[in-house]
Amino acid sequence: MESRLAVNLSLTLLLLSIFVSPAVSDQFCEAGVGYGEPACGVSEGSSKILIKGGTVVNAHHQEVADVYVEDGKIVAVKPNIKVGDDVTVLDATGKYVMPGGIDPHTHLAMDFMGSQTIDDFFSGQAAALAGGTTMHIDFVIPVKGSLIAGIEAYEKKAMQSCMDYGFHMAITKWDDDVSREMEVMVNEKGINSFKFFMAYKGALMINDELLLQGFKKCKSLGALSMVHAENGDAVFEGQNSMIELGITGPEGHALSRPAVLEGEATARAIRLAGFVNTPLYVVHVMSIDAMEEIAKARQSGQRVIGEPVVSGLVLDDSKLWDPDFITAAKYVMSPPIRAAGHDKALQAALSTGILQLVGTDHCPFNSTQKSLGIDDFRKIPNGVNGIEERMHLVWDTMVESGKISVSDYVRITSTEGARIFNIYPRKGAILVGSDADIIILNPNSSFEISARSHHSRLDTNVFEGKRGKGKVEVTIAGGRIVWINGELKVAPGSGKYVKMPPFSYLFGGMDKADAAYLSSLRAPVKRQISTA
Repeated sequence: MESRLAVNLSLTLLLLSIFVSPAVSDQFCEAGVGYGEPACGVSEGSSKILIKGGTVVNAHHQEVADVYVEDGKIVAVKPNIKVGDDVTVLDATGKYVMPGGIDPHTHLAMDFMGSQTIDDFFSGQAAALAGGTTMHIDFVIPVKGSLIAGIEAYEKKAMQSCMDYGFHMAITKWDDDVSREMEVMVNEKGINSFKFFMAYKGALMINDELLLQGFKKCKSLGALSMVHAENGDAVFEGQNSMIELGITGPEGHALSRPAVLEGEATARAIRLAGFVNTPLYVVHVMSIDAMEEIAKARQSGQRVIGEPVVSGLVLDDSKLWDPDFITAAKYVMSPPIRAAGHDKALQAALSTGILQLVGTDHCPFNSTQKSLGIDDFRKIPNGVNGIEERMHLVWDTMVESGKISVSDYVRITSTEGARIFNIYPRKGAILVGSDADIIILNPNSSFEISARSHHSRLDTNVFEGKRGKGKVEVTIAGGRIVWINGELKVAPGSGKYVKMPPFSYLFGGMDKADAAYLSSLRAPVKRQISTA
C-alpha cells in the first residue's frame, strides 16, 4: 500500500481509513495483541537476572559493577556478584547500564482534531520499549470537561498496556465540579500534574482567569501546573491571515504561529505562576523565544521547568515546504518545528541546565489522517512521533557530540522526570530497591531510523533516515527482558499504572516564601477618618 496521496483523495481515505504499516503489521499477532513467542506471550525467562561487567550510570555517579535483579527489583549493585544456575546472565562489558527512559509527554489513543492517534497503549508502549523507554506519562483529556469521565475513559484505553505508565490531567474548563474533581485526581488517582492549553482556540484553550484559578488549585494540592504555551488568540488570527493570503499548505501552519507567540505565552504563564507563587512546567519548548523566558525566570529564582522534545532538538522546519503534501504534513505539530538555529539553541540550553529534561510529545497521525487537511492546514491533525527514537537521538545529539556527560544523559532522559513527578528513586535510578527498569546501551553500535523497521503503527517517521552512534541493545522492564537481539517480547496487560504523589521537591520551601511575602506587605494600614 503506498503512503503517498492518491489522485482520488476520497478513494484513498476509504482504503486507508485505518492504516497499519505493512512492514510492521506482521510483527503483531493476528489478533493484534502482542509480540514474541509463543502465542505472543511474554518470554518465559528467569525472574532473576545478573548484568555483569557494565558501567553502571546514575545521574550522580558511575562505576563498573554488576547489577542483580530479582522479582522486578534491583537487589544488588556491586562488583563480582556470585549467583546460582537459575539466573539469566547478561554480559555488559564495554557497555553502559542505565535506568530505563521516562518519557514525560505522550498522547496515546488520544481523540483530537477529528481523529485518534494511531498508536494505542500497546503499540506505543511496545515502540517505547524497543527504544529504551520503560515508563511514560500520558495526558488524560476530560470528557465534556469532566475529569472523572476522562480518567475512566483512559483507564479503559490503558488496559492493553505492556509497560509502566502514569497520567497527567488536562483542564479544559473551570467550575466547582472541576475543582472538586482535581482533589479526587490527586488524593485517589495518583495524578500530581495538571495541564492548561493556552492554544487551540474553540477546543482545548483556556483564558487567563481559568489559568489563575487552576494555578491556585494546583498549589493548594501540591500538584504541578503545566502549560502548552502559545497565544491562541493570535494564532487564530495568524491562521486566518494565511488563508486570506492563499497559503493553505503545511507551511501555513508554521507561518501562522511564529516563535514570538510561543515566547509571549511562555512569559505570561511564568508571570502568572510567579504571581500565585507555584512551580510551573512548560511542555514542548520549541523556540529560542520560549527558552529565553524560562532562562530569565530561573535566573531570578522562580521554579520553572522547561521540557524540550526530541523533534525540536534535532529537526528544523525546512520539510514543511516540501512539494509533496504527505511529506510536509507529517511534520505538522504545535508549537511548530522551528527554523534552523532554534534546534542548536535548545541543545545548548539543555546542556547548561536552562532546560531540564527531554520528552517527545508522541502524538502520531498516519498519512490518511494528515490528509484531512490537504486543502486547509488548519485541519491537519497536529503531532509527530518520537517515543521509540528519543533515547537514541538524544544520545547521538548530546552525548556523542560531547555536549553532555553520560550521567547528564541519564538525568535528562530518566532521573529528572522521576524527581519532578515524585517517583524517585523507585524510578530513574540503578539503586538497591529501585524498580528493575534497566537498559544496556552499546556506545559503539549504530542505529538507523526508518518507518520500515520502527514498532509504531505509524506509516511515516519524521526522523526517517537518521543514523547515529549509541544503540539500546537490551531493555528490562519490571524485571523482565523485553527487548534483546532486536526482538520484542511483550504482551498486552502486563504494564502497571504508577501513582505519583503530590508535593514533589519543587514545592519545598514554598510555605516560607509565602510567609515572607505576607510579612512584606506592610498592610493593612490602620487609618483614622478625619472629622475635620
